[in-house]
Amino acid sequence: MRVLIVDDHTLVRAGIGRLLQALPDVDVVAEACNAQQALDLAAIHRPDLILLDLSLPDRSGLDLLPLLRESLPQTRVVIMSMHNDPTQVRVALDRGCAGFVVKEAAPMELELALRAAADGQVFLSPQVSSKMLAPMLNSQRPTGVAALSPRQREILRQLGSGMSSKEIAAQLGISVKTVETHRARMMESLGCRRANDLLLLAARHQNELA
Repeated sequence: MRVLIVDDHTLVRAGIGRLLQALPDVDVVAEACNAQQALDLAAIHRPDLILLDLSLPDRSGLDLLPLLRESLPQTRVVIMSMHNDPTQVRVALDRGCAGFVVKEAAPMELELALRAAADGQVFLSPQVSSKMLAPMLNSQRPTGVAALSPRQREILRQLGSGMSSKEIAAQLGISVKTVETHRARMMESLGCRRANDLLLLAARHQNELA
């Protein structure tokens, strides 16, 4: 695997270079410190993979990425960055990158990213993928009455039918204190400031709680 490293920091390039040269079947063919040098060296060496820093002095890595992909469509590009902003990651993926690795990642992550890119896959550092997935996961979580536990839904249903905490406790075989604890937690979860607000909400959602 022939690799071109693109980063404007000499020590960073040297460190990554030593790390990659220690890996079997990986050869660092060149190092570039800016976007124009990256384009020139990529055209000369035609590497299998380019490790590209997002922050370059003459042009953003995001702007350089489509130029590299256009001139060398067979070359895979893995982005390196100090940041894990989901917006930047989405733009990079849309522009054809094969991976996004944060610079604070463990050395093993960089190797995994290279191997994945070489196999035609896309690799994201865990810090990146978790941020990308968070909005989707949150959107799938139930809210309101649907987010209550089965026990809380049962207590809320009984409150809506006019039963007191003492009556609910006797029917469910639990203590009155436990019922009151569930009531307090439901009020907090559902945004009810007063006990009557919870009772009104319970009455409105009787069909959902049945």
